[in-house]
Amino acid sequence: MKKAVILLAAIAVIAAGCTTNTYSKLRTKEKNLIDSYISRQGIHVVKSMPDVQQGEKWNEKDYLALEEYDQLYFHLVSAVDTTRELAAGDKVNIRFRKYSLDVYADTISYWTTDDAGEPIQMTIGSTSGTYNCTGWQAAILAMKQEGECKIICPSVYGVSDDNSTVTPYCYDLRVTKVK
Repeated sequence: MKKAVILLAAIAVIAAGCTTNTYSKLRTKEKNLIDSYISRQGIHVVKSMPDVQQGEKWNEKDYLALEEYDQLYFHLVSAVDTTRELAAGDKVNIRFRKYSLDVYADTISYWTTDDAGEPIQMTIGSTSGTYNCTGWQAAILAMKQEGECKIICPSVYGVSDDNSTVTPYCYDLRVTKVK
């Protein structure tokens, strides 16, 4: 009888282990969610940025696949001041909107930071700070100047909370250089 109970307990533990989501399974689900979002939104992934200097324009649905980062996509909405280039070491103010990629997307944040009126200030190239994530850093460097962009950000490049839950998000970022 005791052996039967132990055997049943062992089978229950093994069965429970088979139904849990491993990190690998969660990452696969995340990648599928990103692909589904791109498809549902009619986004066109491009390999190079339009040359704005030559009069090329971003189409509303064009997103640049940032080559160094798997499934991190960038779309330049507007460049405010092309004479104020952004570079590593510059301090910038950021306002953001964060939303999910689900079919019925939830907006998590609205152009404010933690429901406060102040923008986040960060240094380009720095890794310290709650919102100083790789995805934002890559997008700001891709912008090259003050302005607004959109990114589709896998959890591995997002803020730490997103990474720990393996949840991708879209961000709208407004970036201005601190004078």
